[in-house]
Amino acid sequence: MPQTPHIERHFTGSETVRDIVIGMSDGLTVPFALAAGLSGAVDKTSIIVTAGLAEIAAGSIAMGLGGYLAARSDAEHYQAERAREETEVREKAEVEAQEVADVFGAYGLTPEEIKPVVDAFRQRPEAWVDFMMRFELGLEKPEPRRALASALTIAAAYIVGGFIPLGPYMAMKAATALAGSVGITLFALAIFGYVKGHFTGAPPVRSALQTMLIGGLAAAAAFAIARAIS
Repeated sequence: MPQTPHIERHFTGSETVRDIVIGMSDGLTVPFALAAGLSGAVDKTSIIVTAGLAEIAAGSIAMGLGGYLAARSDAEHYQAERAREETEVREKAEVEAQEVADVFGAYGLTPEEIKPVVDAFRQRPEAWVDFMMRFELGLEKPEPRRALASALTIAAAYIVGGFIPLGPYMAMKAATALAGSVGITLFALAIFGYVKGHFTGAPPVRSALQTMLIGGLAAAAAFAIARAIS
């Protein structure tokens, strides 16, 4: 009797998706709040657009640099820990063997079942280190070009997100652009939140509402403060 093959579908969010989420979420929210805040203080479109463009430029550079440094730090940490594990496997083999046994023992394997695995690792030091990096330290080997790719992805996503709330100010006067910016940005936040929820495994509708609420509150607070001061 033919059987339907069992196919497991698990979400495995890539680092690129994570970078897009980081850049896009800040790119939508920060320029949106800035433009709304300035709208409460000034009624000159050129000032709002100029400040918005400056913020997008500075924000994308800062976010991209932050992503680059974070990825470099992860790579350096991985290399340092791997060098330490290689030394311990070479100089403290019995201690490392016991750590392997502890890992498998936590899954209910007996010493008799664990011993052949440990013996096999002794013959393959590189695989032994790989195992310890993943299952003892929980570290995955980073991609060699991860730092640069992360920086460019975050910066690009920030720029794309930043031009969405600023767009109406480039086409309308400040008095009418605020309503257009609020509408288009809240819609973009809802779409972005929905897509983010789909990729991260969270309920998409809830993610959309949360993202829209956070962006709206930030803009409302900036607008109220600027209006009160002015």
